[in-house]
Amino acid sequence: MTVSLRPADLPDLGTIADLMLRAAADKAQADPRLWPLRPDARKHVTATLTKFLKDDQSEVGHRLILAEANGKAAGVVHTMRLPVPPIYAGEFGAPGLILDDGYVAEDAPPGTRSALVAAAEAALYESGARILLGASSSVSNAAATYAARGYEPVTLFMARTAFGKERAHPEVRPAGPEDIVSIVALSRKNRATLRDCNAIFWKQHAEADGRFAEWMSRSLTFADRDMLVHAPSGDVTGYLIAQPAGTLHFPAAHDTSTTGFIDDFYHLDAGDPARLADEGSGAAALLAEGEKALARRGKTAALVVCAAKWHSKRQLLEAAGYRSAISWHIKLCAGSEPE
Repeated sequence: MTVSLRPADLPDLGTIADLMLRAAADKAQADPRLWPLRPDARKHVTATLTKFLKDDQSEVGHRLILAEANGKAAGVVHTMRLPVPPIYAGEFGAPGLILDDGYVAEDAPPGTRSALVAAAEAALYESGARILLGASSSVSNAAATYAARGYEPVTLFMARTAFGKERAHPEVRPAGPEDIVSIVALSRKNRATLRDCNAIFWKQHAEADGRFAEWMSRSLTFADRDMLVHAPSGDVTGYLIAQPAGTLHFPAAHDTSTTGFIDDFYHLDAGDPARLADEGSGAAALLAEGEKALARRGKTAALVVCAAKWHSKRQLLEAAGYRSAISWHIKLCAGSEPE
C-alpha cells in the first residue's frame, strides 16, 4: 500500500480535526495534568483550523498536508513560519516549524511519518525557510524521524506537574525597575551560552541589550506574570519570569489555563553549561519561588525552556523533578550553515 500526499484545504476540515483530536487524546491519556483537553475541544480545533486554512497570506503561513492511503486519511502534518524574537539576529529569516499537533494513523503505510516530514520540509523551503525546526513530544515521539532526516536536538521544554510547596527562600524577591540593568547583564551571559549551544539559532541581534531592557521594563507592567530575582547579598545573581503558557507548544485541543511557562530563567549557578556551581542551590531557590508564583495563580503544571546542550541547566531541572516533555530539533538548509 502506498501513501499519497497533498495540501489540505477547507473540504478536509473534518478529517484533519479528527486526526488532530486523536493526537490530543493520546497526549491527554499519557499525562492528563500536562495535556488536559478543552471541554469544547472539537469546536475550538475546528475554528482554529478554519482560520489556518483561510488565512494563507499571513507572515506566519500555516500549512497543513494530508496523507492518504487506501482511500482514507493516514496522517496530517502542520507547519508554520516562526517569528524571530527581536533580541536575535534572524539573518536567515523566520525558521520553518513542523508542529507537534499532527498525527499518523496506526495502520498507515510504513514511512508515512517520514514522508509527511519530507513534504513539510519542501513546503517550508518553498516558503523561504532556511532553518527548519521539528517539534516532538514525549507522547508523539517523532524525534527518531527527525534524527533520521538529519536534525539534531536544539531546545528542550521541561515539564513538572507537582510543585509550589517547597520552603520559603527570602533571598528571592519580586523584580523592580532598579533591577533592569542587572537583569540585562545576566541576560547577556545567558545569550552568550545559548549562542555557544547553537551559533545560528541563537545569534544575537546587534541591539539585543537595548531591546531586552525594553521588554523587561514592559514585562514589569504586565498583570498576568511574576518577574523574580535572586539577590542573596544585594547583588542580583539570577532572574526569571513566570507567565501563562501560550498556544505555540500546546495544540488547540488542549486546555492551557492551568499551565505556566518559565521562559526567561537564568542563574549564575548554571552559567557554565558543563557543570553546576554551589550544587545549583541559588538557581533551585529561584526556580522554587517561580513555581510558587505560578501556583498562586492557579497553575498546576509548568514548562521551563532549556537548550539541549546546556547540561548544567538540564541537571538542575531534572533534580527539581522536571522531565523533557517537548523537544525541538533543528536542521539547516543549504546556505545557512555557520561559516
